[in-house]
Amino acid sequence: MSRRPGPGVVIAAPASGSGKTTLTLGLLRSLANAGRGVASAKAGPDYIDPAFHAAASGRPCLNLDTWAMRRETLAAAARSLADGADLVICEGVMGLFDGAAISDPGADDGSTAALAHATGWPVVLVVDAGAQAASAAAVVKGFRDFRPDVTVAACVFNRVGGPRHAGILADACRRAVPDVPVLGCLPRADGLSLPERHLGLVQAAEHPDLESFLDAAAALVARHLDVDQLANLARPLKLAVNRTTPPMPPMPPLGQRIAVARDDAFRFSYPLVIDGWRAAGAEVADFSPLADQAPDAHADAVYLPGGYPELAAGRLAAAGNFLAGLGDAAKRGAAIYGECGGYMTLGRGLVDAQGQRHAMAGLLPLETSFQRPKLHLGYRRATMVDAGPLGPRGARYRGHEFHYAETAGEGPGERLFEIADAESTALGAAGLRAGGVMGSFIHLIDREPG
Repeated sequence: MSRRPGPGVVIAAPASGSGKTTLTLGLLRSLANAGRGVASAKAGPDYIDPAFHAAASGRPCLNLDTWAMRRETLAAAARSLADGADLVICEGVMGLFDGAAISDPGADDGSTAALAHATGWPVVLVVDAGAQAASAAAVVKGFRDFRPDVTVAACVFNRVGGPRHAGILADACRRAVPDVPVLGCLPRADGLSLPERHLGLVQAAEHPDLESFLDAAAALVARHLDVDQLANLARPLKLAVNRTTPPMPPMPPLGQRIAVARDDAFRFSYPLVIDGWRAAGAEVADFSPLADQAPDAHADAVYLPGGYPELAAGRLAAAGNFLAGLGDAAKRGAAIYGECGGYMTLGRGLVDAQGQRHAMAGLLPLETSFQRPKLHLGYRRATMVDAGPLGPRGARYRGHEFHYAETAGEGPGERLFEIADAESTALGAAGLRAGGVMGSFIHLIDREPG
C-alpha cells in the first residue's frame, strides 16, 4: 500500500527580516524532535537557508521556484518532498508578494504567493509586531485580501513585548480577521539571530554552535506557537506529476563521471541539478579544493559551483594539487564548468577586499575584484552562444545572478551566453569559454520552459 503524500504549508512574511527563517528552523526542529516526518522547501533561488533547514529537520531541503523552473520540474520536486514526509514546511522568500518585476499579471513571478497558488499550500503569515500593536491586524487583513487565489490561513506575531502586547494583537485580529487565527506570539529573542555576510547568512557548516541554536529555536517555538494547529492547516499538493515520463534534468550531465567541488568555498549547488545528473546515469564524485584535493583523474567533467572563494582566495591560490588537477583535466579535454565563485576560480586572478591579488587557475581570461563591491542581482534568461556540454547552440536556461564581484578584465575570448532579465530585456553577452572550459556569474536553475 503506497503512503499518502504529506500536506504542506508555507511560512511567509510581509517583508524580509520579519523572522520567518528562525521560526521555520525552530518549527522544523520541534517537529523532528517530536518524531514527525517533516520535510522542507525554500521558495526561490537560495543556497544558504536550505542547509539550515536540512540541519534542523535531518532531511534534504529543495528549492521551489515558479519563475525559474519548468512546471514539471517544480511538480516533481514538490512531490518528492511530499511523498517522503508526513508534513512539508516551505519557507517563503522576501515579502509574500515580492517577485520578479514582470508586467504580465498572469505570469509566475517567482514570489512566495505564486508558489502558494501553484502548490495549493496555505500561508502562515509571520508579522514583525515589534514596533506596532493593533495596526498589525490591518497588515494581516491587507495580506489576506490582496490575492483571493492565495489563502492566508493563519498568522504568527514575532518580537512581541509581553502578555499585554500579545493580548492587544490577538484582540485586534479577532475583530479585523476572525477567520485568520493567531497561532502564537513569539517574544523578542535577541540571542536567536544568525550571523550574516555579503551574500546573506553565514553558511550552516560555519555556524559556531548550530545545534544549540536550533534547539533554542525549537524550544521557543514549542513554548509560544500552537504547532499542532499549524500542522492541521496543511493541505495536499495540487500540482500533478506525470509519473510515466520523468522530467528532463534541469541541466544535461556535463559528462559520465563528474567531479564536483564541495566545501565551504564551493557549496552553492542545487540538489535538483546534481540529482538530475545521477538520474540520467552520470557518476558524481565530490572533492574539496580547500583540502587541496584534485578532481578525480578519471572524471570527464568538473563542476565548480558558486560559494565564497573570495574568503579563501589565499588558500586556493596555494592549493597546488587542486590547481594542477584542473589544468590536467583541461589538457585531457574534460568539460570544466564554473558558476559565479567557480567562474572566478577558473580565471587568472582574484583581488580580495584588502586589495591583494591571488592567482587562480588561469584557464579563462578573467580578472575579478572585491575592492569596490557592487551588487549584481536578479533572475536571468541565458541562451547558449555555441554548442557544448550544456546543450546545442540556442539552448535556453533560466537562472539567477547574485554576487558583489567586479570584473577587472573579462576576455577577449568566446562568450558562453547571451542573457536577458526576467522581462526578456537583453543584457548582452555573459561568461567565457575556452575549449572545454566555460563559466559565467549565472547560477543555472532549469531549462527554459516551452
